[in-house]
Amino acid sequence: MAESELPSVHAGEKRSCPEEVEDASSNKQRIKNELTSVHAGEKRSCPDEEVEDVSSKKPRIENDQKNEAPPHQEEEEGLEVDESEQDEENDGETFADMMKHGLTEVDVGILKYVSDHEGFSGILKERYSDFVVHEINKLGKIVHLDDLSIPADAAEDVPETAELPQDADVLTEEQKKQLEELQLFRNKEGSVSIQVVEDTKEKRTLVHKAIKTQFPGLETKTEEKDGSKFIVAYHAAGKKALGEVKTTAAPRKHFWPKNRDTFCHFVLYKENKDTMDAINVLSKFLRLRPNMFSYMGTKDKRAITVQEIAVHKITAERLQHLNKCLINLKVGNFCYKNHPLKLGGLQGNHFTVVIRNISGTDAQVNQAMTSLRQTGFINYYGMQRFGTTAVPTQHVGRAILKNNWSEVVDLILKPRPGAEKEFLVRCREEWAKTQDPEAALKKLPNKRCVEGQLLRGLSMYGKKNIVTAFGLIPRNNRLMYVHSYQSVVWNTMVSRRIDAFGLKAVEGDLILKGTTAHVLSAEEAENHSIHDIVMPLPGYDVIYPSHHVGKGYRELLSADGLDIDKMRHRVKDYSLAGAYRRIVIRPTDVSWEVINYDDPRISLVHSDFEILENKPAPVFNKDGKYRALRMEFSLPPSTYATMAIREVLKLDTSIKKQTQLNTSWFN
Repeated sequence: MAESELPSVHAGEKRSCPEEVEDASSNKQRIKNELTSVHAGEKRSCPDEEVEDVSSKKPRIENDQKNEAPPHQEEEEGLEVDESEQDEENDGETFADMMKHGLTEVDVGILKYVSDHEGFSGILKERYSDFVVHEINKLGKIVHLDDLSIPADAAEDVPETAELPQDADVLTEEQKKQLEELQLFRNKEGSVSIQVVEDTKEKRTLVHKAIKTQFPGLETKTEEKDGSKFIVAYHAAGKKALGEVKTTAAPRKHFWPKNRDTFCHFVLYKENKDTMDAINVLSKFLRLRPNMFSYMGTKDKRAITVQEIAVHKITAERLQHLNKCLINLKVGNFCYKNHPLKLGGLQGNHFTVVIRNISGTDAQVNQAMTSLRQTGFINYYGMQRFGTTAVPTQHVGRAILKNNWSEVVDLILKPRPGAEKEFLVRCREEWAKTQDPEAALKKLPNKRCVEGQLLRGLSMYGKKNIVTAFGLIPRNNRLMYVHSYQSVVWNTMVSRRIDAFGLKAVEGDLILKGTTAHVLSAEEAENHSIHDIVMPLPGYDVIYPSHHVGKGYRELLSADGLDIDKMRHRVKDYSLAGAYRRIVIRPTDVSWEVINYDDPRISLVHSDFEILENKPAPVFNKDGKYRALRMEFSLPPSTYATMAIREVLKLDTSIKKQTQLNTSWFN
């Protein structure tokens, strides 16, 4: 993905990755003292980057797909929770207790490195601004937000006869102020009433249009009070209004010039918010269905990300108006095109990553980064893919593939060790006690989480129709489980391949010729490098290496109760064709620098928005008491930036391991 939201099975808890410890004991007390000054609003977290993956329809090169996490993955087994609430709840003891039952890299087959440097410690993603992702579009251009203006030809498309309300003529300055406060959620009354003195239909129409044009997100209606007509404005995205206005209603019809392409493409800049959350915000302000927007991949939440979005028949003017009321979001670089965007259409993502408080010497850093640039890293599926609770996603996926649907329900709904939101604990306890889906469902304040969707399905279709009930969970979430199982198999077999043969092509390895896999002969292997070698994700339409590692696939699946020759599932969605994935990826555009700084609260990256606002770039102090590694690199789709960073640091990227390091550090 661009990559970063921790696809935990427990989406209601955004996990933060505690800082890694410096090896030098002389620095320990200094860092302990200084880290307490970090902004409270910036939790530490592992980059959640990454990918949604394989197609279940036909085998293909995985690098042709998007490197994004599946939509709605954050909602997987938890609820949407306010971030400030999460920060308060995820205190050190609770988090450490929670992660005692989490996974480590060894648990999901991540075992090997390709380089032989020593590695060093540092703090990964101490601030969300330490992880910046820019999409790389089809043309290979890095996408930036650098223009907030309306396209020059947009005004020419508006006919002279179009009725354009002049809000200056129909709204007073006081009314504008009230409407602006309402738009920004500052008006606690929840509505603004404007009396129409000259009560004519034409005048009321002008007032309605002026409000909706100048204050996107506000709805209006006409009311009569004491014999006078009032235009009442209210917030379409507000909680009260949402009870009255369905934001999923068909979009209002607006004039659209015949000679204008029907999709407005724009660049979305966001901070500390995932792509679906951002689109939900835009859709509420514009009174659209979220599916009116299209994009090439979801991007990390705990990051600054820049990506291209397209929306059907919404003008650049309407989008531009949103900039004055959006928080942590900006839109710009508008243009009109005749097509939407498609998932997987991007060439990749460009990352700017800051690793703070590094312990490595300049020589160690240069050795590690040179190896990354020249050799690359093992293209493992990162920890984000497997969840963070005591029930890994691949276990659910294995049960689905085995057609063991009672186990699927049990894994998702049963009580589990580790800290959870209280309502989830109550829900699981109710299910364990009564096996009554309706009773368990009542324990959930939000029914859109995976548990809620499954319970709703069970209450509708009964426990004898689990397949149908399970189908109420969005398809991307359901496929995530089986893809997770494929991923752990792939990781495990690639570790065996590297252990057995190292970093050279050997007889029996696979390469791709177009989209077809070919088994190398001993002679052919001499003419290929490790960067050419692919390994299959298990499926019904792939071949396997002919050496002993290839035979290990059958053994591994057999141990899990699966037959590698029967990967077609009776439910079509879960029939796995398989795919091929390169085992070593070499990033492009790799650069790095070691910087010194004094204040852990300042950003060390100059963001697109800061550049637009003409804010000065960060200034580094050569004699600063902290050292950070700032690295940049580009990755193709379906690769994990965390795995590249793992290769540099030589540290386990699992939250469980980092929590253990953090606990020992501060005790």
